[in-house]
Amino acid sequence: MEKETALIEAILYLEADPLEEHTLVRISGLSGDAVKQALVKLEERYAREESGVELARIGGGVMISPKKEYWDNLKERYGKKNESKLSKAALETLSIIAYSQPITRSEIESIRGVQADTMIRLLLEKDLIRELGKKDIPGKPIQYGTTREFLKFFRLESIADLPKLSESETDRFELDGQK
Repeated sequence: MEKETALIEAILYLEADPLEEHTLVRISGLSGDAVKQALVKLEERYAREESGVELARIGGGVMISPKKEYWDNLKERYGKKNESKLSKAALETLSIIAYSQPITRSEIESIRGVQADTMIRLLLEKDLIRELGKKDIPGKPIQYGTTREFLKFFRLESIADLPKLSESETDRFELDGQK
């Protein structure tokens, strides 16, 4: 089992993006059970105090990542510099999309109170949001939602891992009593 664990560790080390278990099975040639066991062993190994990394579960996949407690010290040098420079307006737009998805540009603008075209374009370019389709209302406006890159950037396994909002914060993300 040690060789299988070492193989999975090497694959995860070489990959920049989270990999789903079925992808690890395909790349490694190991069985699904062997991959699961290897991931458990790696989680146990990385959980020890002397390890500076952990297995991060992000967007349905797994990757080797610095432990959260070290990231503040490391992100200046190793973080994606262009993503770390999201303006307050971009972060506000992104949070509205994350908590209210799927959502249209006009709905975002209604919540923010200002135009959102530039922020939507920026977030699309950074691959933090994507078009989810068109809303079934007159004009068929495009609906937006977050991407796997969004989950990776904020180190979330799924959108359900977003911090819970208080009642007053939840009200801010509602449109005329909807949602």
